[in-house]
Amino acid sequence: MAKNKSNNVTAQMYDTLVRPVITEKSMISSEAGKVVFIVPLSATKDCIKSAVEAIFNVKVNKVNTIKQFGKVKSFRGHEGHRPDYKKAIVTLAEGQNIDVTTGI
Repeated sequence: MAKNKSNNVTAQMYDTLVRPVITEKSMISSEAGKVVFIVPLSATKDCIKSAVEAIFNVKVNKVNTIKQFGKVKSFRGHEGHRPDYKKAIVTLAEGQNIDVTTGI
């Protein structure tokens, strides 16, 4: 028996996808059906998948996550720390695409 999935978009789903990553490397991967987003450190793969499917009305095949630790940098003798962040690489189903340059 199939599960009933509701595509009700909530505010929490918009909080899950902080912003898309628009770099040369991510634009090349978008040609292969992959989209890169910055997500909160607490976001899970299931949460990211459901948010992308509900917001953009696409079918997601796979979600890969990368936790990037912040660097320690110094500027004019003062040490600072860049924040940690998490990236999610979302692989879309064949024939699906998301145009991240237009916004949500």
